[in-house]
Amino acid sequence: MLETILFAEFLGKAAWIWYAFIGAVIALLAFDLGVVNKQDHEIGVAESLKMSAFYIAIGLGFSGIIWMLYNNASPTASIDPQILSVVGEERAWTALQLYLTGFAVEKTLAMDNVFVISMVFTYLAIPRKYQHRVLFWGIIGVIVLRAIMIGVGAALVSQFSWVLYIFAVFLIGTGIMMFMKGDKEPDMADNKILLWLKKRMNVTPELHGNKFRVQLPDPKTGKLRYFATPLLLALMFVEIVDLVFAIDSVPAIFAITSDAYIVYTSNIFAILGLRALFFALAAMVHRFKYLKYALALTLVFIGSKIFMGDLFPGGKFPAEWSLGITMALIAGGVLFSLWKTRKVTSQAI
Repeated sequence: MLETILFAEFLGKAAWIWYAFIGAVIALLAFDLGVVNKQDHEIGVAESLKMSAFYIAIGLGFSGIIWMLYNNASPTASIDPQILSVVGEERAWTALQLYLTGFAVEKTLAMDNVFVISMVFTYLAIPRKYQHRVLFWGIIGVIVLRAIMIGVGAALVSQFSWVLYIFAVFLIGTGIMMFMKGDKEPDMADNKILLWLKKRMNVTPELHGNKFRVQLPDPKTGKLRYFATPLLLALMFVEIVDLVFAIDSVPAIFAITSDAYIVYTSNIFAILGLRALFFALAAMVHRFKYLKYALALTLVFIGSKIFMGDLFPGGKFPAEWSLGITMALIAGGVLFSLWKTRKVTSQAI
């Protein structure tokens, strides 16, 4: 029975490999909330950068685990034709390159979340010392939500390979619209998500410490009832925003690789690290004014390479080319943004 639970294959990997990864993520979250951020406090840029460096190091270090798992792995250890078409160390290096490409793309796509979430925190007047609490509980929902979406996506891709072409068209269209929209900032006062939430929730006008909901007298009946605080409103917005952004990010990662383990691990490590980086990015959001253009071009490239794959041996765009071009686009967007905004004075949210 125990052997069946541990070694049963699930989406191309033995169940114990999935359990080990989920256990590692839970341990990281427990360390984050139970040790590093046990008390609510204002996270400064320096602390944010240190925490982000820690998570990035773990995310990059996990590429070594990917290499070991796929080195001389059995032919059934992946559902991605790019990985299955090679053997030995070449298989391991292909898997590693796909993981790093996915990690870079998901990290950049998640950065787009920061711009929106920072405006929501400002609009709802959420103090910096409570923002980590919202982001932490938000990440719990993200882990579950992404698992469901990636599981469904992997099942679809494995059964119907033509789904990748639908993803590709969607990504190209999204990239073009994002490029045309540019750096235009949304108006939070007219945000449809916030307006929808406010209509369906009784929200207190002020915060009540770090509580997500409080029990107060009903203005009409005088009886005690539960009210949501702006903190819960912010948390629900973060969850819905991630769902919206996942509609872009999940097709993007599947356009890179259909291996569910690489898809999920690169997704989660990118998101975990970005939560830590949020406070530094939010303070320097104006310095990344042109990053969205690079992100738009990256989405167009990822979508286009699905169609270009037919021009290459094996029907797949080379993994090393994909990694190189993706990194060049993202790095170019970051460097160009920093250069164009070099005279802008740093400011905090």
